[in-house]
Amino acid sequence: MHSRTELARAGGSAKYAEKLRQEGKLPVRRRLELLLDPGIEVEDGLLAHADEPGYGADGVVTVVGKIDGRTVCVMANDPTVKAGSWGPRTVEKIIRIQETAERLRVPIFYLVDSAGARITEQVQMFPGRRHAGRIFYQEVQLSGAVPQICLLFGPSAAGGAYIPAFCDLTIMVEGHASMYLGSPMGGARMHCSVSGCGDVLVSSEEQAIELGKRYLSYFPQNCEEPPPGRPAAAVESEVDLDALVPADEGRAFNMQQLIDGIIDAGSFFEIKKLFAREIICGLARIEGRAIGVVANQPMQKGGILFVDSADKAARFIWLCDAFNLPLLFLADVPGFMIGTQVERQGIIRH
Repeated sequence: MHSRTELARAGGSAKYAEKLRQEGKLPVRRRLELLLDPGIEVEDGLLAHADEPGYGADGVVTVVGKIDGRTVCVMANDPTVKAGSWGPRTVEKIIRIQETAERLRVPIFYLVDSAGARITEQVQMFPGRRHAGRIFYQEVQLSGAVPQICLLFGPSAAGGAYIPAFCDLTIMVEGHASMYLGSPMGGARMHCSVSGCGDVLVSSEEQAIELGKRYLSYFPQNCEEPPPGRPAAAVESEVDLDALVPADEGRAFNMQQLIDGIIDAGSFFEIKKLFAREIICGLARIEGRAIGVVANQPMQKGGILFVDSADKAARFIWLCDAFNLPLLFLADVPGFMIGTQVERQGIIRH
């Protein structure tokens, strides 16, 4: 039994482990070491597909552990096993860890690096009550109930692209992460700046993991609890706030400087920074208390609301409302954009 479990923990063959190293990517269990406090509490389905060499844990590690003493569930693809692709056992393991998060009422992390479904096993994956589509059903059940965080380290292809899309936060590693349904054109920077499917763009896996942990620190375990507090930090403003906002309404000013002059120093966590930049959305603390900030940015398009900025703000407001975070609104907005293009995009709906 010991040799079987060690073989399962090793993941795929040495050839694929070396390929991962050459790509500058971390092994799946190293990712978990960086994310979690020392000592995984429970690992489910380690010996799934253990009857066939090269299928360690069937390409996905599902565990219960702790982050800063808080219980979390984690699903992590292993790209050394068939490029992190899904088989029927993979699907069952993902559904089970989602059900565990729902039962325990704790946050869940998705560490995604997957080529999608295995073509040779699709007949077994989709029929029945525990089919692959149930993964997305479970995400919807968890939405607004517990925090769902996706760290996207590699591809998220075909149906698997819905995992990051349904999460509260998606952090993408530039140069490696991608998200697409039918063509590999969905790179990290594009999704973080154009489509809005990505929330935070980072340069390394280590940075993604650290930011994922920091994001969680603003949120409760579930929607029935208050957000955790922190010791208050001093406000450090680089500008005179009394002089920052000009008397002339036609002159722009940098709203980020106003935010920094109100919140605890170093506490701002901006979401979708590269997308719809005419509005700022982010998490912060005031006297140690977690809040959400929604602010127009006059330095970008005059702070006018477009379709994308309306979507960005609305989704962030829903997130804060679901998890009991008070909202701070800083308004300086001329109104909604007008014109043929935005009318065709449905500005009235926004």
